[in-house]
Amino acid sequence: MKKSVRIVALISAILLAALYICTLIFALIDTPAASDLLKISIAATIVLPVLLYGFVLFHRLSKKDNEDTPEE
Repeated sequence: MKKSVRIVALISAILLAALYICTLIFALIDTPAASDLLKISIAATIVLPVLLYGFVLFHRLSKKDNEDTPEE
C-alpha cells in the first residue's frame, strides 16, 4: 500500500504543477473561453489537494483498522 500512496502523490504533484501552468496561461490569454477555463483551473487547483488529503486520510484510517484485527 505504501507504493500506491507514493504513486498517487507523484501523480497529484504533476497534476498540480500542470494546473498552475494552465492557470497562468489562461490568465494571460485573451479569448472568450479563457475566462471559463481559468475558473475551472482555479477550482481544480483547490479540489485536487482536498481529494489527495482525503485519500491519504482514508488510507491511514484503513491501515489502522487492519492492524487492530487479529490474524488467524
